[in-house]
This record gives sequence, structure tokens and C-alpha cells, in this order.
Amino acid sequence: MQSSVLIVTLIGMTCVMAVFWWVLAQSSRSGDCPAAPTQDLYRTRLLIGLAVAGFVITALSLRQWPHAIASSSANPVRVQATGSQWSWEIAPKTLPVGRPVIFSVSTTDVTHGFGVYDSNGDMLFQTQAMPGYVNQVQYQFEKPGIYKVMCMEYCGLAHHDMMEELKVVSKGGE
Repeated sequence: MQSSVLIVTLIGMTCVMAVFWWVLAQSSRSGDCPAAPTQDLYRTRLLIGLAVAGFVITALSLRQWPHAIASSSANPVRVQATGSQWSWEIAPKTLPVGRPVIFSVSTTDVTHGFGVYDSNGDMLFQTQAMPGYVNQVQYQFEKPGIYKVMCMEYCGLAHHDMMEELKVVSKGGE
């Protein structure tokens, strides 16, 4: 999916660049006010510079996301999380420390934000739960404890009550 977005973006940028190039070429051919040769050179350099900057920025911004699913994860735990007004259905709720966990997040109704917070209230990761999609995010818990799942997208009157807990246990079980 991500490589498709990158390819479509680069093709779109190429089309826009071609239109700008054509407009610049046409404007310098106009008989009203002929452009000096140095002006054409500056226009060409500016266009090429903008195109290169656009390609570099696009490629860097569409690199692998910090929470991309790693294909090399050995034996991950898979968690299904489904949001609905105004609750989360999560299975399993008890997770191990030090093992990759892949959350598959969906919704039965409206858009919800799936945010996981530690005991200090710091957000560890988040993804969107959108109707018709299953978004995945991978995370590895490093400490045992109780982690809160909260909705981060206003979803109606009881949005503030849309919370759940995950219990992360050490390899010994507690």
C-alpha cells in the first residue's frame, strides 16, 4: 500500500511538473516580451530545483512509519480491537512483555482513535479505527503493568467513557 501511494504521488508530481514546464516554455515564446536567455536559465533551474525538492520530500515523508508491521517479527501476539459507540472489544486483553504485539483495529460504526497509554498517561502509540478498514499497528511492551486504551476521536456523547485496559505481564505470568 505504501509503495503504491509513493508511486501515485511521484506520477502526479511529474504531471504537475510537466504542466509547469509547458507553461514556462509557452511564456518565453510569447512575442510581447521576449525573455532574456539568462531568465530562461533561471526559470529552468528553479523548476528543476523545485521538482528535486518535491521528490526528496515525498520519498522521505513516505518512508516506513515508526509503527509499521515488521515482516520479520518472530511469533507475534495478535490482538483484535473493535470500537463501537462507546466501548472497545479487545481480545486478548492480557499480553506478554518483550514480545511483538500486532493490533488489528476496526470499528462497527463511526471513526474512533485507538490510543494506548502507559501508567504515567504518556501515549505509546495510536491508530485510527475507520468503518470498512482494518488498520494494523505493532508494538512491543517493555514493562509489565496496566495500560489504558482510550478513544482519541470524538465519536458522540459518551466518547469520554470509551476506555479499556490491557494487562501486560512478565514471562512468569505476573
